[in-house]
Amino acid sequence: MTPRFEHLPLVGLLLAGCVAPSGQEQETPVSQPSSTQQTHYPRQAQRTFAGTEDKFTGAVRVKVLFPQNGHTSFGGAYVTFQPGARSAWHRHPAGQHLVVTEGVCWTGTRDGRVLECQAGDALWCPPGVDHWHGATPERAMTHLVVTGAKEGENVVWKELVRDDEYLAGRSPAQKELDVDAHLSAEQQALVPIAAFAASGELERLKPALAAGLAAGLTVNELREVLVHLYAYAGFPRSLNALGAFLALLEERQAQGIRDEVGRDATPLPPGTDPLALGEQVQTELVGRPVSGPLFDFAPVINVYLKSHLFGDIFGRDVLDRRSRELVTVSALSNLEGVGSQLRSHLAVSLNVGLTKEQLRAAALVFEQQVGPLRHPFQP
Repeated sequence: MTPRFEHLPLVGLLLAGCVAPSGQEQETPVSQPSSTQQTHYPRQAQRTFAGTEDKFTGAVRVKVLFPQNGHTSFGGAYVTFQPGARSAWHRHPAGQHLVVTEGVCWTGTRDGRVLECQAGDALWCPPGVDHWHGATPERAMTHLVVTGAKEGENVVWKELVRDDEYLAGRSPAQKELDVDAHLSAEQQALVPIAAFAASGELERLKPALAAGLAAGLTVNELREVLVHLYAYAGFPRSLNALGAFLALLEERQAQGIRDEVGRDATPLPPGTDPLALGEQVQTELVGRPVSGPLFDFAPVINVYLKSHLFGDIFGRDVLDRRSRELVTVSALSNLEGVGSQLRSHLAVSLNVGLTKEQLRAAALVFEQQVGPLRHPFQP
C-alpha cells in the first residue's frame, strides 16, 4: 500500500522524503479533530518513518505522535537516533521545542557551539536558526519534538553535517585522550556494568553485561563484579543485578551461545584470620593504617570493613585490585551522596597502580556510556 499523508501533516524533522519504502508501513486512519470533542490518536496510528540519507547521517526513526490541525499550528513526534546519527543542517520557520527522553543529545549551531542535553532536559530552538541535533557516537538518543509551522512550512533542510562539525562538542581533553591506549576492552566494559548495577538500572545493565562478555570478561569475573558491589550499593542492588545477569545467561544459552565461565576464586589457606588479612589489605590499599574519630565512635564498623570487605571480598582473587577499584569508583560515580568515599577510592586507585590517564579514560567512558558524573572524577 502506498502511504497517504493527508491524515498526518509532517512535523518536526519529518518530511515526505523520510518515509520507509512503500509497503513497509501499515496505515491506520486518524480521525479528523473535532471542535467540540477530544481527539484520540491511538498508538496504532502513530506511524514510524525512516530518515533518508539526504537529511540524516546514520540510522534515524521518526514516530509521529500528533499532527498539526485546524486549531493548532504545531505537531509532535519522537525521533530516535542510533549512535553517531544526526540530522542535516536545518531551520524551523516557527521554531521547535525538544525534550530529551533517553540518552544524550548533541545539538550544534553555525557558530560552532555544540550543546549537550541530558535525558529530561528541554531545548528551544528559535525560528530561523540553522542547527542540527543527534546522538553521541557511543549511545542512542530519543527526543520528543514539538514543531511549529508558518505558512504551511515547518522545516527547511540544508546540507549534511560534517564529522568535524559533529565532533566539535568534544572537550579538548576528550579529543586528546585515546581511551583504547589506556584501558583494555575488558576494563572499559567494567565501567558501565558497575555504574548500572549500583544505580539499579537493570534495563541498561543487561546490554552492558552482554558487551562485557563480548569484550572478553568471563562469567565468573562478571559475577564477582556484581557480588563486590553489594558492599557499596547494598544487597538489594547486588541481588537484582545478579538476577539480571542470570536471566541474560539463560537467554544466551537458549540462543546457543556458550560463554566462558572462567576460573573461580582460589580458597584462602586454612586458618586464615579474615580480620588480620583485611587489616593488611586495607593498609596496602590506603597506603597507611586506617584510624580516625569515626572508627573510634563505632569501632565495630572498622571490624566489618577489615574482616569482611577487605578480608573476605578483596581477598578473593577472581578480580585483581585494579579491577576492583575501577569497579568501585564507577559504582560510586553513579550514586548520590558518596563524594568523600569516591575521593578516597580514587586515591586508592592510584595506590594499586591505576594511572591518572586511566582514571581520566574511565571518566570519559562513564560520560559516554552512562551519563554525567555525579561527582568530580579527580583523585
